[in-house]
Amino acid sequence: MLIKTADLWKIYRVGTEDIHALQGVSIEIERGEYVAIMGPSGSGKSTLMNLIGCLDTPSRGTYELNGRLVSSMNDDELAHIRNKEIGFVFQTFNLLPRATALHNVELPLIYNGTFSDQRKGKAKEALRLVDLTDRMHHKPNELSGGQRQRVAIARALVNNPSLILADEPTGNLDTTTGIEIMNLLTRLNEKGNTIIVVTHERDVAAYTKRTIFIRDGKVEKEERKVAAV
Repeated sequence: MLIKTADLWKIYRVGTEDIHALQGVSIEIERGEYVAIMGPSGSGKSTLMNLIGCLDTPSRGTYELNGRLVSSMNDDELAHIRNKEIGFVFQTFNLLPRATALHNVELPLIYNGTFSDQRKGKAKEALRLVDLTDRMHHKPNELSGGQRQRVAIARALVNNPSLILADEPTGNLDTTTGIEIMNLLTRLNEKGNTIIVVTHERDVAAYTKRTIFIRDGKVEKEERKVAAV
């Protein structure tokens, strides 16, 4: 089991009011799965993503990632988990504008202290996996939107993480490019990567093998794609 949450709550205090963003969410995700977390704005899906990505901590309940109880970790421990265990892909790409694609992909390796000669090789291999070897020395403003997202995916892959967490990965892309990116994520999952896609779009969720629907801070239902015979 890669991910296990039990009775996960997140409560925000706004003035004198308590906002219950998550209300007792319990989910399990196996290693190698391809899962969508889907729901409308305000449903709690982004809050759940932040907890799964160790960007926030729950108000109560437990969260285990790769056999480790991360819900009780301190900030330094969570930062280590984020760097080693999770690769993030964001809607807005989050690339350094003055750095080349290669250097952007190297960043997680710089943060975790990987030696320089090893960094280059790992970053080049990650760019090869997303078919961007011929653009590795280009800066973001010299790349298309789809190419920028491929750089972001390569950066997410470079540490060989347990989990790739993609937040609205096609949100800033045209339809054709969005399809290319979702096909790329599908190929990466077929190679064994565990991928969670957070989205409000059914056509994006359709690429995954299981969809968890969140509404009003709770798991509303789940759907599994039936494999073709």
